[in-house]
Amino acid sequence: MNKPIILAINPGSTSTKIAIFAQDEKIFIENIKHSSDELSKYHTIADQYDFRKEMILNELKNKNIELSSIDMVIGRGGLIKPIKAGVYAVNELMMQHLREGYNGQHASNLGGIIANSIAKVIGLKEAYIADPVVIDEMTDVAHIAGHPLFYRKPIFHALNQRAVGRIYAKELGKKYEDLNLIITHMGGGITVGAHEKGKVIDVNQGLDGEGPFSPERSGSLQMNQIIEVCFSGKYTEAEVRKMIVGKGGYVAYFDTNDAYEIEKRALAGDEKAMLLEEAMAYQVAKAIGEYAAVLKGKVDAILLTGGLAYGKPMVAKISKYVSWIAPIKVYPGEDEMGALAMNACLVYSGEMKVQVYQ
Repeated sequence: MNKPIILAINPGSTSTKIAIFAQDEKIFIENIKHSSDELSKYHTIADQYDFRKEMILNELKNKNIELSSIDMVIGRGGLIKPIKAGVYAVNELMMQHLREGYNGQHASNLGGIIANSIAKVIGLKEAYIADPVVIDEMTDVAHIAGHPLFYRKPIFHALNQRAVGRIYAKELGKKYEDLNLIITHMGGGITVGAHEKGKVIDVNQGLDGEGPFSPERSGSLQMNQIIEVCFSGKYTEAEVRKMIVGKGGYVAYFDTNDAYEIEKRALAGDEKAMLLEEAMAYQVAKAIGEYAAVLKGKVDAILLTGGLAYGKPMVAKISKYVSWIAPIKVYPGEDEMGALAMNACLVYSGEMKVQVYQ
């Protein structure tokens, strides 16, 4: 079987990443930057579609990539309705939900839209998305929040978590679907997932602050204190939301989201930095213990990934709390482009079935 040529597209808030893979071999990756002046011309994220698409086509041309050579186009999944994990063909209903922002507005909503358009230019039957942040395979009991007006919903680093799970399983000569894993993505936000035989049966909603605090998110806060802040008259709704996401965590304590800077301060003896770094590791470890309980103690491995996993002191601090649960393996950083290509390859080889968004 020839190696499929795959175009992966990952729109972010101020850039669009594209990559060409020959199966799992990266041919090139480019991060196309978008200035605030360029993006300010557009009222909504959906309005940026033509602009970003043309930037991608121009970059492919500059790299001498013939569109006719591309076998598959896969985009980052956006904030569509909750779905099961896997690869989905982009269809009209998905396009509608991506345009309107069914579950919220984010640049990743453009991933499927642009992928579908370029696939049509090439003459391909369909384009795909894989493991968007809104995948929901949580159990019924895990959705219960404690009051009928509220419920727990997952928004997490699904693409990277599941890709790391597959990488680890492959290293063992096993299938991801045969293992029970606790996978922790540690970046600007932190999410900890209980992966049971290929399904994420519980995970914290890291986008809005549930779970451990992170470099820029507050994590779970005590509700009575949140109520007091909300009704104090001192803060607007927007300011409170920023306390939780954007200006929480390290940003609130140190006015920086640079975890490496805090690590350096801690190593130099800064007591506040030492305390906060320990507290973050402590909260991550508590979450890992929580999800070990969800898996009833049957945990094959704990996998640590994301940008914070580069920090050896952070990994060591977490490990001292949870190493008794299961072996720990570290996969620093995140490779969303490689994860997209991995999913495309699984479809191309027939190992994964394409699902229908409906």
